[in-house]
Amino acid sequence: MLILTRRPGERVVIGDQILVTVMSVSGHTVRLGIEAPEGVSIYREEIWLAVEKENRAAAAAAADALPSSSAGAEPPDPPVEG
Repeated sequence: MLILTRRPGERVVIGDQILVTVMSVSGHTVRLGIEAPEGVSIYREEIWLAVEKENRAAAAAAADALPSSSAGAEPPDPPVEG
């Protein structure tokens, strides 16, 4: 882990395309601005961990708890307009 000291307005460059700027510091709170390419996902850690937990729970769900597949069954009749 790299540990840096930065002041408001100072930046850190990650790789060639990610720029992190210290926007402000107030007490124990730091506001960061992050510039990254459009395809790079950026999450707060607590959100990322919650999504990961939900994904694991969904993957571990029992097969019988999921809707049954009706492969090969005929599609339902279209609605009749009146």
